Amino acid sequence: MRIVGGKYRNRRLHPPREMEARPTTDFAKEGLFNVLQHSVPLEDIRVLDLFAGTGNISLEFLSRGAAEVISVEQDRTLFDFMQRTSRELGETHWRMVRGDVFTFLNSHRGRYDIIFADPPFRMEGIERIPTLVFAAELLEPEGMLIIEHHEKLDLGQLPGYVRTRTYGLIHFSFFTTPTHEQPAT
Repeated sequence: MRIVGGKYRNRRLHPPREMEARPTTDFAKEGLFNVLQHSVPLEDIRVLDLFAGTGNISLEFLSRGAAEVISVEQDRTLFDFMQRTSRELGETHWRMVRGDVFTFLNSHRGRYDIIFADPPFRMEGIERIPTLVFAAELLEPEGMLIIEHHEKLDLGQLPGYVRTRTYGLIHFSFFTTPTHEQPAT
C-alpha cells in the first residue's frame, strides 16, 4: 500500500499484519483522486474520513494539501497505526478520533468540504450514512460525500446522490447536499 500522489507520493505504508480492514487499492485510489483533482480543489480543504482504517485515504488528502483531516476509526490497532504514522511524518494537520462512526455522526458538529466513508463491505446500515451526514449539516454548501462500497450495493436512490464511479470491484458513490425546492407562493 502506498500514497499515490502529492508530497508523500510513493511513500509505502506497512499496516499491522493482524488488521481486519480492507484498504482501498492503489488502483481505486488513483482513479478516485484523478476524478477529484479535476473536479474540486484539494488544497486548503477540510476532510472527514469515516471508517478510516489504516488512514491511507486521509494521507492522500494530506499529501495533496488538505488543511485538516479528521479520521474516525473504532479499531484500536488501526487507530494506533494512524497515530504512529502521523508521528513518523510529523503531520500536524491530521486529527484522529477513536470511536463508532454512527455515534460520532450523531454528536459531532463541524463542516467539511469532503467527507469520505469506507465502511466494511458487509456492514449493515451503510445506506444511513448520507442521511446522518445531511441531518447533522456536516457538508459545506458545495461539499461532497463519497462512499466506497461493493458492487452489489446500490445507493443511487438515496437523497443527494450524484453518480457512481467503478474501479474493478470497488464503487465510489458521490453525493452532494440535497436541495429542497421551495414551493411557489
